[in-house]
Parts: sequence; C-alpha cells; structure tokens
Amino acid sequence: MTERKAFLLRIDPALHEALQRWARDDLRSLNAQVEFLLTQAARKTGRLPRRESAADDQG
Repeated sequence: MTERKAFLLRIDPALHEALQRWARDDLRSLNAQVEFLLTQAARKTGRLPRRESAADDQG
C-alpha cells in the first residue's frame, strides 16, 4: 500500500459538516473524500500528473 502523510487541517465547522455529508453520500470516509477532492483539483490544474487508469480516481 502507498505510504500516507498525516497532517492537521483546521477548517470551518460548516465546511466540515458539508464535507462529512458529501463523503457519506459518496460512501467514503471524510479523510478519503478530502483526499479525493484535493487530488481532482491538483490534476485539473496540472499540479499532479494524471494516472493511466480512471479506476485510480474512485477513492
């Protein structure tokens, strides 16, 4: 399995609740949802290379 880095993230409580609901809707943990969204944004802006398989984006 890929190594993961841990860090503290401070966010507005309303944003936290919105992300939690979104994660639940997508059947992901909050952590997986945040990583998924950040990965999408980084790839969209060209800051992270795209992977070969679309399955990598499923979370």
